[in-house]
Amino acid sequence: MAETLLSPGVLARENDQSFIQGQPVERGAALIGPSTKGPVEIPTIVGSFSEYTAVFGGSVESGSNLYSYFNSIAASNYFQNGGNSLLVTRVTSGSFSPAVSSTIATGSGGPTDGLSPFVLETISEGEIMNTGTTLLSGGALESGSSDNIRWEIAGVNTSSGTFSLLVRRGDDTTNSKIVVEQYNNLSLDPYSSNYISKVIGDVDHTLVNDGSDYYIQESGSYANASRFVRVKQVNYNTPRYFDNTGTAKNEFTGSLPVVGSGSFNGAVGSNIPTGRAANYYNNISSADSQGLEGTDYTNAISLMSNVDEYKYNVIAVPGLLNSDHSTQITSIVNNTIARGDSISVVDLVKYNTAIASAITQASGFDSSYAATYWPWLQTIDPNIGEQVWVPASTMIPGVYAFTDASSDPWFAPAGITRGGLGQVTRAERKLSAGNRDDLYEANINPIATFPQSGVVVFGQKTLQKRASALDRINVRRLLISLKSFISQIADNLVFEQNSASTRNNFLSQVNPYLESVQQRQGLYAFKVVMDDTNNTPDVVDRNELIGQIFIQPTRTAEYIMLDFNVLPTGATFPA
Repeated sequence: MAETLLSPGVLARENDQSFIQGQPVERGAALIGPSTKGPVEIPTIVGSFSEYTAVFGGSVESGSNLYSYFNSIAASNYFQNGGNSLLVTRVTSGSFSPAVSSTIATGSGGPTDGLSPFVLETISEGEIMNTGTTLLSGGALESGSSDNIRWEIAGVNTSSGTFSLLVRRGDDTTNSKIVVEQYNNLSLDPYSSNYISKVIGDVDHTLVNDGSDYYIQESGSYANASRFVRVKQVNYNTPRYFDNTGTAKNEFTGSLPVVGSGSFNGAVGSNIPTGRAANYYNNISSADSQGLEGTDYTNAISLMSNVDEYKYNVIAVPGLLNSDHSTQITSIVNNTIARGDSISVVDLVKYNTAIASAITQASGFDSSYAATYWPWLQTIDPNIGEQVWVPASTMIPGVYAFTDASSDPWFAPAGITRGGLGQVTRAERKLSAGNRDDLYEANINPIATFPQSGVVVFGQKTLQKRASALDRINVRRLLISLKSFISQIADNLVFEQNSASTRNNFLSQVNPYLESVQQRQGLYAFKVVMDDTNNTPDVVDRNELIGQIFIQPTRTAEYIMLDFNVLPTGATFPA
C-alpha cells in the first residue's frame, strides 16, 4: 500500500497500539532453615502449603514429642495470607544422603547378574526416607510414614515393552494404597519417548563451593518431573525393543520389571540430637536452634546470594537471632544489599528479652534492605495443633504477601488494614505507647496489641539510620518492584543497536508501566530520560546506553494530628 500521496486523495494508515505490555515477573518469599525432609541445600519452589508439606514434611519427633520447624509454620501463614510462590532451602547438620529402591525383580529369561532393571533414588534426603524391608500385616512397612515413600510396579506388558510405576506413601497398606504419583506406559527403550528417565527425570543436584562462589551443579540428562524420585541408573536398557516386523525381541522381554512393590533404604542423616530433644520454639539457643547451629546455615546463605538464579522479594531465616548468630545475620543482610532486589527480615533477640537488649542489637544495622520486628508471637502450630511461640520473622512474610495480594508492594505492610496478624493469638508483650516510641526510634517495628483489632504490625521502618524516603519499607519495596521490572526490559536491549529506535522501544514500555504505578498510588510523579541529552556521541562510542528515571515515591501517613477546636456559640466556622 502506498505510504505517500502524490495527488489529492485520502491515505488511511494503521498504527497498532494494542500491544499488550509485559507484566512484572511475580516473586515470592524465600525461607532458609531446617525441615523434616526434602532436598538438602537445593532451593526449591513450592506453590501451596500442601505442596510444602509433600516436599518438606510437617512435624518432627524429637525426644518422644512432636514439634514443627519455624519454616513449616511460616509457610502455612504465608500461603494463608495470599502468597503464591515460596522458595525454600533446607538446612541440615552433618552428612545427608537419599534412599534408593530395594531390588526390583525382572521377568523369567532375563539377565542373571541380579541387578535391578533400574534403580530409583529419593529426591528427599535423610534417615526419615528409610522405610525398612519388613512387611507387617496388610502389607504395611515397618518404618513407613507419611513422610517417606514406597514403589510399586504394575501393568507390565511384554508385548508393548511397557509398565506402570506407582509412587506410594510409606504408611499405606496393600488394601488402602495412597498413590502420590503414577507413571503409565513407561519403557526401558532409550529411543522411546516414554523412556523411564525421560518421563520421571534423572537429574541430580550437588552444591559446589568454588572459593567464595557457591552454585548448584547438575548431572543427568532429563529434568526431574517427579517431586519424590529420580532415576539413579538404568541397568537393563532395551534399545529398539521391537524388531523390523514389530515384534518384541526375545532378549529384551525378560529385562522388564515384574509386578511387585518395595521400599527405599540406605539414606543417612538426622537433625535430631542423640539422647535428647532439640531446642524448639521459645527454647532455641545459640548452640541449638531446632537441632542446628549457626554455621550450618553458611552454605545456604551464600547460595542465595545468586541474583540471576534465585528470585525473591523478601527473605527470612526464622531460627537465627542476631544476638546469637550475628555472623549469619550479617551475611544475609549483606547479600540482600548486594542483590538489591529484596528485603531481609531479621530477628534480634531471644524470647523473654528486655526491650533495651533489642534496641542494642538493632543499633548495629544501617541498611534500607533490612527490617526487624518485635516482640515474639504466639500462634497455633498447623501440624500439631498446639499454641507455640515463634520469632516475628516467621509471620512477617505473610504480612508482605497479604499486602501484595490486597494492594501493591508500595503500600505499607502495617496498620489495621494490612498489618493485622489473624493467625497470631497474642504477642509476647503488650506494648505501651512509650514502648512503641522507644522501638520505633530505634528502627524496630513494634507489634502492638489493641483491644478491638488484636495483634497488629504497627511500624514500617527499614534499618536505615539516616532519614530519607528509603527509611520506610513501602518505599524500599516500591524501588525493588520498579528496578525488577525495568531491569527486565533493559535486559532485552543488551547487544541491540544503540539507536533512537532502541531508546524509544525502552521508553514505550517503561512509561506505561510507571503510569500504571502512579495510578495505583505508588508514585506522585516520574520522568524517564533516554535520549540524545544523556546518550551523547562519546557515550555511544563507549558502547553505553544510559537511562535516567526520576521518581517521587508516595509517602504514607504515619503521624496523624487531629486538632479539635472548641468555639463559642454563634461563632463563625473558618472557611
